[in-house]
Amino acid sequence: MQNDGTATLTKSLFRMQVGVSIKVQAAPQKIWSLLTNARQFPSWNSTIRSIDGTIALGQTIQLKTTTAERIFKLKVSRFEPNARMVWQDGAAPMFQGVREFTLTPESGGSTDFTMTETFSGLMLPMIARSLPDFRPTFERYAADLKVAAERA
Repeated sequence: MQNDGTATLTKSLFRMQVGVSIKVQAAPQKIWSLLTNARQFPSWNSTIRSIDGTIALGQTIQLKTTTAERIFKLKVSRFEPNARMVWQDGAAPMFQGVREFTLTPESGGSTDFTMTETFSGLMLPMIARSLPDFRPTFERYAADLKVAAERA
């Protein structure tokens, strides 16, 4: 995956993955503080209307996006400060969505931010056509994060 903020999409019968990676001129700690502050999320991220709850291991958050009317109830299933976080919804093997955030420190104080969402399960072939193209939203998300983290 390139780290220029261009989203990618890969599909197979029972799996679909969208991803984006972008180089951010900020330390992982600064990016992490943006990604884990639920209340402030909508102030910097134009793809999120609100997040209710605490972004912490084992917690369930309620997320409202600008692209869907429903509320997503996501469990924080992995939480490695300043490095990796996973949110997931659904139930395998029927249908599951897993979003992973990864922060990789680079030389010169920058960080490679990567976000992937993997949809999988036996029901995916039936609902895949009803899912939107997530690439523009992922690109906007990454660009918003870059701007917010690089702000002086």
